[in-house]
Amino acid sequence: MNDLLEYNIDYSLSEKIDRDLLIDQKLLPLQSHDFYILIASAQQNCLNDFLVEAFKKPIKYITVNELEINRELQYLDVKIKLYKLAYNALQYMDSNDENSHIINFIDGLLLFSMEKNVSDIHFESLSESVVIRLRIDGELNQIFRFDGKLFTLISSIIKYFGNLDISQRRIPLNGRFSKNIDGNIYDLRISTMPTIYGESIVLRILDNGNIQKNIEDIGFDEYTLKIVRKTLCLNQGLVLVTGPTGSGKTTSLYSMINSLNTKNKKIITIEDPVEYKLNGVMQVNINDEINLNYELVLKNILRQDPDILLIGEIRDLEALKIAIQASLTGHLVIATLHTNNALETITRLLDLQAEPYLIASTLKMVLSQRLLKLLCPKCKVKNVNGKGFLPNGCKECDFVGYKNRQIVSEVLEIDQKISSLIGASKSIDEIQEYITSTEFRSLHKNGIDLVNNGLTTLEEYYSKV
Repeated sequence: MNDLLEYNIDYSLSEKIDRDLLIDQKLLPLQSHDFYILIASAQQNCLNDFLVEAFKKPIKYITVNELEINRELQYLDVKIKLYKLAYNALQYMDSNDENSHIINFIDGLLLFSMEKNVSDIHFESLSESVVIRLRIDGELNQIFRFDGKLFTLISSIIKYFGNLDISQRRIPLNGRFSKNIDGNIYDLRISTMPTIYGESIVLRILDNGNIQKNIEDIGFDEYTLKIVRKTLCLNQGLVLVTGPTGSGKTTSLYSMINSLNTKNKKIITIEDPVEYKLNGVMQVNINDEINLNYELVLKNILRQDPDILLIGEIRDLEALKIAIQASLTGHLVIATLHTNNALETITRLLDLQAEPYLIASTLKMVLSQRLLKLLCPKCKVKNVNGKGFLPNGCKECDFVGYKNRQIVSEVLEIDQKISSLIGASKSIDEIQEYITSTEFRSLHKNGIDLVNNGLTTLEEYYSKV
Protein backbone atom coordinates (compact mmCIF):
# COMPACT_ATOMS: atom_id res chain seq x y z
CA MET A 1 0.00 0.00 0.00
CA ASN A 2 1.43 3.37 -1.04
CA ASP A 3 1.25 6.68 0.82
CA LEU A 4 -0.28 9.54 -1.17
CA LEU A 5 1.36 12.08 1.13
CA GLU A 6 4.75 11.20 -0.38
CA TYR A 7 3.79 12.37 -3.89
CA ASN A 8 3.89 15.82 -5.47
CA ILE A 9 0.46 15.60 -7.10
CA ASP A 10 -0.28 17.38 -10.38
CA TYR A 11 -3.90 18.25 -9.65
CA SER A 12 -4.42 19.76 -13.11
CA LEU A 13 -4.51 16.19 -14.49
CA SER A 14 -7.80 15.62 -12.68
CA GLU A 15 -9.51 18.20 -14.87
CA LYS A 16 -9.37 15.75 -17.79
CA ILE A 17 -11.65 13.27 -16.02
CA ASP A 18 -15.20 13.84 -14.80
CA ARG A 19 -15.19 14.45 -11.05
CA ASP A 20 -18.05 12.06 -10.32
CA LEU A 21 -16.22 9.31 -12.19
CA LEU A 22 -13.08 9.81 -10.09
CA ILE A 23 -15.14 9.64 -6.91
CA ASP A 24 -17.11 6.60 -8.03
CA GLN A 25 -14.03 4.66 -9.20
CA LYS A 26 -11.77 5.88 -6.34
CA LEU A 27 -9.13 7.18 -8.75
CA LEU A 28 -6.72 10.11 -8.58
CA PRO A 29 -4.27 11.06 -11.34
CA LEU A 30 -0.92 11.87 -9.72
CA GLN A 31 1.83 12.67 -12.19
CA SER A 32 2.54 12.83 -15.91
CA HIS A 33 5.82 11.20 -16.97
CA ASP A 34 7.43 10.93 -20.39
CA PHE A 35 6.02 7.50 -21.13
CA TYR A 36 3.10 7.03 -18.75
CA ILE A 37 0.56 8.62 -16.40
CA LEU A 38 0.77 7.62 -12.74
CA ILE A 39 -2.67 7.08 -11.17
CA ALA A 40 -3.61 6.14 -7.60
CA SER A 41 -6.40 3.62 -7.25
CA ALA A 42 -8.22 2.30 -4.19
CA GLN A 43 -10.17 -0.44 -5.95
CA GLN A 44 -10.16 -2.67 -9.02
CA ASN A 45 -11.31 -0.64 -12.00
CA CYS A 46 -12.13 -1.36 -15.62
CA LEU A 47 -11.46 2.10 -17.05
CA ASN A 48 -7.93 1.52 -18.35
CA ASP A 49 -8.83 1.97 -22.02
CA PHE A 50 -10.84 5.09 -21.22
CA LEU A 51 -7.93 6.57 -19.21
CA VAL A 52 -5.40 5.77 -21.93
CA GLU A 53 -7.62 7.56 -24.44
CA ALA A 54 -8.11 10.57 -22.13
CA PHE A 55 -4.38 11.04 -21.40
CA LYS A 56 -2.95 9.68 -24.67
CA LYS A 57 -0.41 7.68 -22.66
CA PRO A 58 -0.18 4.27 -21.01
CA ILE A 59 -1.34 4.13 -17.38
CA LYS A 60 0.68 2.95 -14.40
CA TYR A 61 -1.24 2.33 -11.18
CA ILE A 62 -0.35 2.43 -7.52
CA THR A 63 -2.65 1.08 -4.81
CA VAL A 64 -3.62 3.39 -1.96
CA ASN A 65 -6.02 3.41 0.97
CA GLU A 66 -9.59 4.37 0.04
CA LEU A 67 -9.81 6.98 2.81
CA GLU A 68 -6.72 8.72 1.40
CA ILE A 69 -8.33 8.93 -2.04
CA ASN A 70 -11.55 10.27 -0.51
CA ARG A 71 -9.65 12.95 1.42
CA GLU A 72 -7.83 14.11 -1.70
CA LEU A 73 -11.02 14.18 -3.77
CA GLN A 74 -13.01 15.97 -1.05
CA TYR A 75 -11.52 19.39 -1.87
CA LEU A 76 -10.21 18.72 -5.35
CA ASP A 77 -11.46 22.06 -6.71
CA VAL A 78 -9.47 23.94 -4.04
CA LYS A 79 -6.35 21.89 -4.70
CA ILE A 80 -6.59 22.37 -8.47
CA LYS A 81 -6.82 26.14 -7.91
CA LEU A 82 -3.86 26.14 -5.51
CA TYR A 83 -1.83 23.97 -7.89
CA LYS A 84 -2.38 26.35 -10.81
CA LEU A 85 -1.47 29.39 -8.70
CA ALA A 86 1.68 27.66 -7.43
CA TYR A 87 2.62 26.56 -10.95
CA ASN A 88 2.15 30.09 -12.32
CA ALA A 89 4.16 31.56 -9.43
CA LEU A 90 7.14 29.39 -10.43
CA GLN A 91 6.66 30.06 -14.14
CA TYR A 92 6.80 33.81 -13.57
CA MET A 93 9.49 33.85 -10.84
CA ASP A 94 11.64 36.39 -12.64
CA SER A 95 8.86 38.57 -14.01
CA ASN A 96 6.85 41.47 -12.64
CA ASP A 97 3.88 39.14 -12.17
CA GLU A 98 5.67 36.92 -9.63
CA ASN A 99 4.20 38.53 -6.51
CA SER A 100 0.61 38.57 -7.75
CA HIS A 101 0.58 34.79 -8.27
CA ILE A 102 2.12 33.90 -4.92
CA ILE A 103 -0.09 36.43 -3.11
CA ASN A 104 -3.14 34.84 -4.76
CA PHE A 105 -1.82 31.44 -3.68
CA ILE A 106 -1.46 32.58 -0.04
CA ASP A 107 -4.89 34.27 -0.13
CA GLY A 108 -6.52 31.12 -1.51
CA LEU A 109 -4.87 28.99 1.16
CA LEU A 110 -5.92 31.40 3.90
CA LEU A 111 -9.52 31.51 2.68
CA PHE A 112 -9.71 27.71 2.70
CA SER A 113 -8.10 27.64 6.16
CA MET A 114 -10.64 30.10 7.57
CA GLU A 115 -13.50 28.01 6.18
CA LYS A 116 -12.07 24.87 7.84
CA ASN A 117 -11.44 26.56 11.23
CA VAL A 118 -7.69 25.94 10.96
CA SER A 119 -5.60 27.12 13.93
CA ASP A 120 -2.13 26.87 12.33
CA ILE A 121 -0.69 26.63 8.82
CA HIS A 122 2.69 24.87 8.52
CA PHE A 123 4.99 25.47 5.53
CA GLU A 124 7.82 22.92 5.67
CA SER A 125 10.83 22.88 3.37
CA LEU A 126 12.04 19.35 2.53
CA SER A 127 14.95 18.24 0.34
CA GLU A 128 13.03 18.61 -2.93
CA SER A 129 9.50 19.57 -1.92
CA VAL A 130 7.49 22.04 0.11
CA VAL A 131 4.76 20.54 2.29
CA ILE A 132 1.79 22.52 3.60
CA ARG A 133 -0.08 21.11 6.59
CA LEU A 134 -3.10 22.49 8.44
CA ARG A 135 -3.90 21.95 12.11
CA ILE A 136 -7.61 21.20 12.42
CA ASP A 137 -9.13 20.22 15.79
CA GLY A 138 -5.60 19.89 17.16
CA GLU A 139 -4.37 17.45 14.47
CA LEU A 140 -2.06 18.20 11.54
CA ASN A 141 -3.33 17.28 8.07
CA GLN A 142 -1.22 17.55 4.92
CA ILE A 143 -3.15 19.56 2.35
CA PHE A 144 -0.60 20.27 -0.39
CA ARG A 145 2.84 19.18 -1.62
CA PHE A 146 4.72 20.91 -4.40
CA ASP A 147 8.11 21.59 -5.96
CA GLY A 148 10.52 22.84 -3.29
CA LYS A 149 11.32 25.99 -5.30
CA LEU A 150 7.93 27.35 -4.25
CA PHE A 151 9.09 27.67 -0.64
CA THR A 152 11.39 30.60 -1.44
CA LEU A 153 8.43 32.57 -2.81
CA ILE A 154 6.21 31.64 0.14
CA SER A 155 8.91 32.62 2.63
CA SER A 156 9.58 35.96 0.95
CA ILE A 157 5.95 37.05 0.72
CA ILE A 158 5.06 36.00 4.30
CA LYS A 159 8.10 37.83 5.67
CA TYR A 160 7.15 40.85 3.57
CA PHE A 161 3.63 40.78 5.08
CA GLY A 162 5.15 40.66 8.59
CA ASN A 163 7.81 43.34 7.98
CA LEU A 164 10.56 40.77 8.54
CA ASP A 165 13.99 40.58 6.86
CA ILE A 166 13.35 38.63 3.65
CA SER A 167 17.03 37.70 3.25
CA GLN A 168 17.40 36.29 6.78
CA ARG A 169 17.02 32.51 6.85
CA ARG A 170 19.62 31.51 9.46
CA ILE A 171 17.91 32.63 12.67
CA PRO A 172 14.33 32.33 14.00
CA LEU A 173 12.06 35.29 13.25
CA ASN A 174 8.73 36.32 14.71
CA GLY A 175 6.16 38.75 13.40
CA ARG A 176 2.49 39.29 12.71
CA PHE A 177 0.22 40.81 10.10
CA SER A 178 -3.45 41.36 9.30
CA LYS A 179 -5.08 40.22 6.08
CA ASN A 180 -8.41 40.99 4.45
CA ILE A 181 -9.77 37.64 3.32
CA ASP A 182 -13.15 37.62 1.58
CA GLY A 183 -14.12 40.87 3.31
CA ASN A 184 -13.03 39.82 6.81
CA ILE A 185 -9.91 41.00 8.64
CA TYR A 186 -7.80 38.23 10.18
CA ASP A 187 -4.76 38.54 12.44
CA LEU A 188 -1.93 36.08 11.86
CA ARG A 189 1.25 35.42 13.85
CA ILE A 190 4.43 34.37 12.02
CA SER A 191 7.15 32.07 13.35
CA THR A 192 10.12 31.00 11.21
CA MET A 193 12.79 28.46 12.12
CA PRO A 194 15.93 27.45 10.17
CA THR A 195 16.13 23.74 9.30
CA ILE A 196 18.64 21.54 7.47
CA TYR A 197 16.64 21.95 4.24
CA GLY A 198 15.86 25.64 4.57
CA GLU A 199 13.10 26.86 6.86
CA SER A 200 9.91 25.94 8.63
CA ILE A 201 7.25 28.65 8.76
CA VAL A 202 4.14 28.49 10.92
CA LEU A 203 1.22 30.91 10.66
CA ARG A 204 -1.01 31.00 13.74
CA ILE A 205 -4.51 32.18 12.86
CA LEU A 206 -5.77 34.26 15.75
CA ASP A 207 -9.48 33.61 16.08
CA ASN A 208 -10.95 36.60 17.89
CA GLY A 209 -14.25 34.76 18.19
CA ASN A 210 -12.75 32.43 20.81
CA ILE A 211 -11.52 35.19 23.09
CA GLN A 212 -14.88 36.97 23.08
CA LYS A 213 -16.56 34.03 24.79
CA ASN A 214 -17.67 34.06 28.41
CA ILE A 215 -17.07 31.13 30.73
CA GLU A 216 -20.61 29.87 30.06
CA ASP A 217 -19.83 29.46 26.35
CA ILE A 218 -16.69 27.30 26.25
CA GLY A 219 -18.11 23.93 27.29
CA PHE A 220 -17.56 23.61 31.05
CA ASP A 221 -19.89 21.25 32.91
CA GLU A 222 -22.25 22.71 35.52
CA TYR A 223 -20.10 21.75 38.51
CA THR A 224 -17.01 23.39 37.02
CA LEU A 225 -19.02 26.49 36.08
CA LYS A 226 -20.35 26.79 39.62
CA ILE A 227 -16.84 26.72 41.14
CA VAL A 228 -15.36 29.06 38.52
CA ARG A 229 -18.15 31.63 38.96
CA LYS A 230 -17.80 31.48 42.74
CA THR A 231 -14.01 31.91 42.60
CA LEU A 232 -14.14 34.85 40.18
CA CYS A 233 -16.29 36.73 42.71
CA LEU A 234 -13.32 36.87 45.10
CA ASN A 235 -11.43 40.12 45.54
CA GLN A 236 -8.09 38.43 46.07
CA GLY A 237 -6.36 35.10 45.69
CA LEU A 238 -4.49 32.96 43.17
CA VAL A 239 -6.33 31.08 40.40
CA LEU A 240 -4.36 28.64 38.23
CA VAL A 241 -5.31 27.14 34.87
CA THR A 242 -3.17 24.15 33.93
CA GLY A 243 -2.67 21.75 31.08
CA PRO A 244 -0.30 21.05 28.17
CA THR A 245 0.09 23.19 25.06
CA GLY A 246 -3.06 23.04 22.94
CA SER A 247 -5.43 22.29 25.81
CA GLY A 248 -7.41 25.53 25.47
CA LYS A 249 -5.89 27.39 28.44
CA THR A 250 -5.77 30.71 26.59
CA THR A 251 -9.47 30.52 25.73
CA SER A 252 -10.30 29.76 29.37
CA LEU A 253 -8.13 32.62 30.65
CA TYR A 254 -9.69 35.16 28.30
CA SER A 255 -13.20 33.95 29.08
CA MET A 256 -12.50 34.63 32.76
CA ILE A 257 -11.15 38.08 31.95
CA ASN A 258 -14.23 38.81 29.83
CA SER A 259 -16.42 37.92 32.82
CA LEU A 260 -14.39 40.22 35.10
CA ASN A 261 -13.93 43.12 32.68
CA THR A 262 -16.07 45.94 34.09
CA LYS A 263 -15.54 49.69 34.21
CA ASN A 264 -14.75 49.68 37.94
CA LYS A 265 -11.93 47.13 37.64
CA LYS A 266 -8.39 47.67 36.37
CA ILE A 267 -7.10 44.52 34.69
CA ILE A 268 -3.47 44.13 33.59
CA THR A 269 -2.19 41.14 31.62
CA ILE A 270 1.44 40.05 31.13
CA GLU A 271 1.75 37.93 28.00
CA ASP A 272 4.46 36.45 25.77
CA PRO A 273 3.28 37.45 23.25
CA VAL A 274 -0.03 39.33 23.32
CA GLU A 275 -2.07 37.44 20.73
CA TYR A 276 -5.51 38.99 21.19
CA LYS A 277 -6.35 42.58 22.01
CA LEU A 278 -8.97 43.15 24.70
CA ASN A 279 -10.94 46.36 25.03
CA GLY A 280 -10.50 48.06 28.39
CA VAL A 281 -7.64 45.79 29.48
CA MET A 282 -4.04 46.95 29.91
CA GLN A 283 -1.94 44.33 28.10
CA VAL A 284 1.85 44.13 28.46
CA ASN A 285 3.80 42.36 25.72
CA ILE A 286 6.99 40.68 26.94
CA ASN A 287 9.96 41.66 24.74
CA ASP A 288 13.28 40.10 25.69
CA GLU A 289 15.09 42.05 22.96
CA ILE A 290 14.71 45.22 25.02
CA ASN A 291 14.92 43.38 28.36
CA LEU A 292 11.19 43.83 28.98
CA ASN A 293 10.98 40.40 30.60
CA TYR A 294 8.61 38.75 33.07
CA GLU A 295 10.85 39.55 36.03
CA LEU A 296 11.08 43.28 35.26
CA VAL A 297 7.36 43.68 34.56
CA LEU A 298 6.28 41.69 37.60
CA LYS A 299 8.54 43.70 39.90
CA ASN A 300 6.84 46.93 38.83
CA ILE A 301 3.30 45.81 38.04
CA LEU A 302 1.78 46.39 41.48
CA ARG A 303 2.67 50.11 41.28
CA GLN A 304 0.06 50.33 38.51
CA ASP A 305 -2.65 49.69 41.13
CA PRO A 306 -4.40 46.79 39.36
CA ASP A 307 -7.43 44.97 40.72
CA ILE A 308 -6.86 41.85 38.62
CA LEU A 309 -3.66 40.44 37.15
CA LEU A 310 -3.36 37.86 34.40
CA ILE A 311 0.09 36.26 34.14
CA GLY A 312 0.56 34.30 30.92
CA GLU A 313 2.72 31.70 32.64
CA ILE A 314 4.37 31.22 36.03
CA ARG A 315 7.81 30.07 34.95
CA ASP A 316 9.97 30.26 38.07
CA LEU A 317 10.09 31.04 41.77
CA GLU A 318 10.46 34.79 41.16
CA ALA A 319 7.23 34.94 39.15
CA LEU A 320 5.46 32.77 41.72
CA LYS A 321 6.62 34.98 44.61
CA ILE A 322 5.21 38.10 42.95
CA ALA A 323 1.95 36.31 42.08
CA ILE A 324 1.62 35.23 45.73
CA GLN A 325 2.53 38.70 47.00
CA ALA A 326 -0.08 40.29 44.73
CA SER A 327 -2.77 37.83 45.80
CA LEU A 328 -1.94 38.48 49.47
CA THR A 329 -2.31 42.23 49.09
CA GLY A 330 -5.79 42.53 47.67
CA HIS A 331 -5.45 41.38 44.06
CA LEU A 332 -7.04 38.54 42.13
CA VAL A 333 -4.27 36.82 40.16
CA ILE A 334 -5.05 34.44 37.29
CA ALA A 335 -2.16 32.50 35.77
CA THR A 336 -1.19 29.33 33.93
CA LEU A 337 1.15 26.54 34.92
CA HIS A 338 2.26 23.48 32.94
CA THR A 339 1.09 20.54 35.04
CA ASN A 340 -0.97 17.44 34.25
CA ASN A 341 -3.71 17.75 36.87
CA ALA A 342 -4.95 19.77 39.81
CA LEU A 343 -3.14 17.84 42.55
CA GLU A 344 0.12 17.85 40.62
CA THR A 345 -0.17 21.65 40.57
CA ILE A 346 0.17 21.77 44.34
CA THR A 347 3.26 19.57 44.09
CA ARG A 348 4.68 21.87 41.41
CA LEU A 349 4.20 24.95 43.59
CA LEU A 350 6.06 23.23 46.39
CA ASP A 351 8.80 22.17 43.95
CA LEU A 352 9.22 25.86 43.08
CA GLN A 353 10.04 26.30 46.79
CA ALA A 354 6.97 28.34 47.65
CA GLU A 355 6.25 28.24 51.39
CA PRO A 356 3.33 25.89 52.17
CA TYR A 357 1.64 28.47 54.40
CA LEU A 358 1.72 31.02 51.57
CA ILE A 359 0.20 28.55 49.11
CA ALA A 360 -2.46 27.72 51.71
CA SER A 361 -3.25 31.42 52.17
CA THR A 362 -3.45 32.42 48.52
CA LEU A 363 -4.42 29.48 46.29
CA LYS A 364 -8.18 29.50 45.67
CA MET A 365 -8.78 27.28 42.64
CA VAL A 366 -6.94 25.01 40.21
CA LEU A 367 -8.54 24.26 36.84
CA SER A 368 -6.89 21.51 34.78
CA GLN A 369 -8.15 20.86 31.26
CA ARG A 370 -7.76 19.12 27.90
CA LEU A 371 -9.47 19.28 24.51
CA LEU A 372 -10.77 15.95 23.18
CA LYS A 373 -11.80 15.39 19.58
CA LEU A 374 -15.43 14.36 19.20
CA LEU A 375 -16.60 11.50 17.01
CA CYS A 376 -18.39 12.62 13.86
CA PRO A 377 -22.10 12.03 14.65
CA LYS A 378 -22.81 11.30 10.97
CA CYS A 379 -20.50 8.34 10.55
CA LYS A 380 -19.38 6.93 13.91
CA VAL A 381 -19.85 3.17 14.15
CA LYS A 382 -20.56 0.87 17.08
CA ASN A 383 -17.54 -1.04 18.37
CA VAL A 384 -17.69 -4.75 17.51
CA ASN A 385 -17.46 -5.60 21.22
CA GLY A 386 -20.53 -3.46 21.86
CA LYS A 387 -18.66 -0.97 24.03
CA GLY A 388 -18.46 2.57 22.74
CA PHE A 389 -18.05 3.84 19.20
CA LEU A 390 -15.24 4.07 16.64
CA PRO A 391 -14.38 6.68 13.98
CA ASN A 392 -15.27 5.86 10.41
CA GLY A 393 -15.02 8.81 8.03
CA CYS A 394 -17.40 10.67 5.73
CA LYS A 395 -17.70 13.93 3.79
CA GLU A 396 -19.02 15.71 6.86
CA CYS A 397 -15.75 15.15 8.78
CA ASP A 398 -13.36 15.16 5.78
CA PHE A 399 -13.03 11.37 6.16
CA VAL A 400 -11.12 11.56 9.45
CA GLY A 401 -13.91 10.29 11.71
CA TYR A 402 -13.80 13.22 14.13
CA LYS A 403 -15.39 16.66 14.03
CA ASN A 404 -14.96 19.49 16.57
CA ARG A 405 -13.55 19.25 20.09
CA GLN A 406 -14.92 19.25 23.62
CA ILE A 407 -13.25 20.65 26.71
CA VAL A 408 -12.82 18.11 29.51
CA SER A 409 -11.65 19.45 32.86
CA GLU A 410 -11.31 19.01 36.58
CA VAL A 411 -11.64 21.86 39.03
CA LEU A 412 -10.24 21.80 42.55
CA GLU A 413 -11.68 24.39 44.90
CA ILE A 414 -9.21 25.05 47.72
CA ASP A 415 -11.54 24.96 50.71
CA GLN A 416 -10.53 25.39 54.35
CA LYS A 417 -9.72 21.69 54.76
CA ILE A 418 -7.40 21.54 51.74
CA SER A 419 -5.83 24.84 52.78
CA SER A 420 -5.08 23.48 56.25
CA LEU A 421 -3.61 20.27 54.79
CA ILE A 422 -1.31 22.28 52.51
CA GLY A 423 -0.32 24.65 55.33
CA ALA A 424 0.53 21.70 57.56
CA SER A 425 2.73 20.20 54.79
CA LYS A 426 0.57 17.08 54.58
CA SER A 427 1.25 14.65 51.74
CA ILE A 428 -0.55 14.76 48.40
CA ASP A 429 -1.97 11.33 49.21
CA GLU A 430 -3.74 12.80 52.24
CA ILE A 431 -5.17 15.63 50.13
CA GLN A 432 -6.26 13.07 47.53
CA GLU A 433 -7.97 11.00 50.20
CA TYR A 434 -9.91 14.04 51.36
CA ILE A 435 -11.06 15.27 47.93
CA THR A 436 -12.44 11.82 47.04
CA SER A 437 -15.01 12.43 49.77
CA THR A 438 -16.13 15.70 48.13
CA GLU A 439 -17.95 16.49 44.87
CA PHE A 440 -14.60 16.65 43.05
CA ARG A 441 -14.69 14.93 39.65
CA SER A 442 -11.31 14.04 38.20
CA LEU A 443 -10.13 14.69 34.66
CA HIS A 444 -10.04 10.92 34.24
CA LYS A 445 -13.69 10.49 35.30
CA ASN A 446 -14.96 13.31 33.08
CA GLY A 447 -12.98 12.00 30.09
CA ILE A 448 -14.23 8.43 30.51
CA ASP A 449 -17.80 9.78 30.72
CA LEU A 450 -17.35 11.26 27.22
CA VAL A 451 -16.21 7.83 26.00
CA ASN A 452 -19.09 6.00 27.69
CA ASN A 453 -21.58 8.48 26.24
CA GLY A 454 -20.32 7.72 22.72
CA LEU A 455 -18.88 11.20 22.15
CA THR A 456 -15.22 10.21 21.76
CA THR A 457 -12.99 7.13 21.80
CA LEU A 458 -10.68 5.50 24.30
CA GLU A 459 -7.83 6.05 21.86
CA GLU A 460 -8.48 9.81 21.83
CA TYR A 461 -8.90 9.84 25.60
CA TYR A 462 -5.57 8.08 26.25
CA SER A 463 -3.76 10.35 23.79
CA LYS A 464 -4.80 13.48 25.67
CA VAL A 465 -5.50 12.68 29.34
